[in-house]
Amino acid sequence: MSTTVTPVRPEQGRADRARSAAPGRAFAPRGLVTKLPEALRKLDPRAMVRQPVMFTVLIGSVLTTAYCIAEPSVFAVVVTLWLWATVVFANLAEAIAEGRGKAQADALRSARAETTARALVDGAETVVPAARLGIGDLVVCEAGDVIPGDGDVVEGVASVDESAVTGESAPVIRESGGDRTAVTGGTRVLSDRIVVRITAEPGTTFLDRMIALVEGADRQKTPNEIALNALLASLTICFLLAVVSLQPFAAWAGGPQSVPILVALLVCLIPTTIGALLSAVGIAGMDRLVRRNVLAMSGRAVEAAGNITTLLLDKTGTVTLGDRQAHAVLPADGVAEAHLASAALLASRADGTPEGRSIVEFCAGPPALPGGPAAEDASAAAGEPVPFSAQTRMSGLDLPDRRVRKGAASAVRRWVAENGGADDPGVAAVVDRISAEGGTPLVVAEADGGTARVLGVVHLKDVVKAGLRERFAQLRAMGIRTVMITGDNPRTAAAIAEEAGLDDFLAEATPQDKLDLIRREQEGGRLVAMTGDGTNDAPALAQADVGVAMNTGTSAAKEAGNMVDLDSDPTKLIEIVEIGKQLLITRGALTTFSVANDVAKYFAIIPAMFAAIGGYEGLAALNIMGLASPQSAIVSAVVFNALVIVALIPLSLRGVRYRAMNAEAMLRRNLLVYGVGGLVTPFIGIKLIDLVVMFIPGMV
Repeated sequence: MSTTVTPVRPEQGRADRARSAAPGRAFAPRGLVTKLPEALRKLDPRAMVRQPVMFTVLIGSVLTTAYCIAEPSVFAVVVTLWLWATVVFANLAEAIAEGRGKAQADALRSARAETTARALVDGAETVVPAARLGIGDLVVCEAGDVIPGDGDVVEGVASVDESAVTGESAPVIRESGGDRTAVTGGTRVLSDRIVVRITAEPGTTFLDRMIALVEGADRQKTPNEIALNALLASLTICFLLAVVSLQPFAAWAGGPQSVPILVALLVCLIPTTIGALLSAVGIAGMDRLVRRNVLAMSGRAVEAAGNITTLLLDKTGTVTLGDRQAHAVLPADGVAEAHLASAALLASRADGTPEGRSIVEFCAGPPALPGGPAAEDASAAAGEPVPFSAQTRMSGLDLPDRRVRKGAASAVRRWVAENGGADDPGVAAVVDRISAEGGTPLVVAEADGGTARVLGVVHLKDVVKAGLRERFAQLRAMGIRTVMITGDNPRTAAAIAEEAGLDDFLAEATPQDKLDLIRREQEGGRLVAMTGDGTNDAPALAQADVGVAMNTGTSAAKEAGNMVDLDSDPTKLIEIVEIGKQLLITRGALTTFSVANDVAKYFAIIPAMFAAIGGYEGLAALNIMGLASPQSAIVSAVVFNALVIVALIPLSLRGVRYRAMNAEAMLRRNLLVYGVGGLVTPFIGIKLIDLVVMFIPGMV
């Protein structure tokens, strides 16, 4: 098998740079200006009608514009301009959020080139355009070829550069059989030859769907977003009826109100802040996932992640490091610890397994070896290695003066007996104890002078990832139950779950066991999230409320899940849940702020409307902000209503800072910050704006 070493190309990591650069541009004033043309294009009523609150503001702006033409005045012109600014600022928030996604989409689109494919037809290669490939077609890809479409490797093994999709320059291995068969169209083969069976029609590949999703073209409103839109529309209708009914009373009192005043009152009372930012919050939530190399197939999946109550985590690679690591060397009676470590190191030199490598690393450190690691290297060079195999379950080294072996307890005991030695009861007890604790005991022995003896035990254990216990404690405080899924026996599973701080575990789990567990949790009213990468995980991924498929997994797994992790890091499921919660928290906080700040606008506009009407002088007591005049009061409220949208764009894109706490504590905090803040801020803002507006001719 030949291997081609390919230097990292300049375009590698381009997608990653786009992801990291986009957030900074979103908050720069220059970014606001560059997105202004896009915001103006969004004034199309056919697009605005999907946002009932801002569509109402648009209609009001048209009415005041008509009034200005018929009865021009400084007051009417200023109110009209700021009403139009309110609509444009709302569109600007959405345009900036979409722009961040489009920057990522451009980087991805640059990787999707029109290419040809070497299709296998009746065993012969035929060059055809990639656009003509259909599901089930076989194509040949060799070093330097761009894979023409999504598919599964059915023959061969190759190194593939997936940096166009993942942003990671390190190549990955794709091979037939197992769970690493899936390849993505637009990626490049670096070495060897593979045959790929196409699994997606042109235009529906993973890269095509990824581009559409990050651009927002396929973004559908989530159930909560639809419900909130319905609530905002209902509030808008209520305030509209109130404002319309106010005019007859004003006319009866002898002070009919002009169209600009009535429209200003309506726009300031309806929840324009959250109405303007709602779409941007949803788009930004998906963008935060994309910047972490997670592709959500819909906004519904991101929202569901924020409501998760049960987290199913695979043991290997998620809770533990994935490979058992050397934890301790336990010598037999009369054997020095350094001598056992030296023998274990020598016996592991020919063991290429992760466990064998961990023993070499562990034993090369303390306890100090006689002569140091260099002496052991010299000894190993003088001996004949005995590689580890599944048949012998041992590895070792045959030196001129002695032989050493390391492996499974039963295999080493048999070797000792065959070489005239006897079993050590003390070592047998240590082996049983380690097994009962969920560890893996490897026995080390040597034959010196024709007679073999047991030297001791190397204790291997699953190493729990650092910091997980604290993270699981935070999830528990938020009401999320963590369950570990493993194929280990119940005793081993219980030991690891206890060490990691998990709430529960499912031992000796089969794919059907996973599916049954998810269904039981859902029947109890809980939402479930899980990860998977194999075809046998597909049913459970499809059943889970949030199913995160690994990009290194099979096509079946990626089709079944509603998210794909491009880095194939199962631990990222915890981050996904946190991002989902941040989305819900941000939406709730902005809604609270939007409703709360209407109070100050009420105190600004209502006294101004009736101040000039005889018999209603008592309403002047409501002018607690001491605004200069009725005209300046109304203009100040409208200006604040528009500017607060711009001020909150960074928060809607960045999201409210996520803190691990229970729902009750989080509600109290947000009510204090965004409820009370929403009450106080407008009073200060409107008063400061009034101090400027009062100097405009015609406002006093």
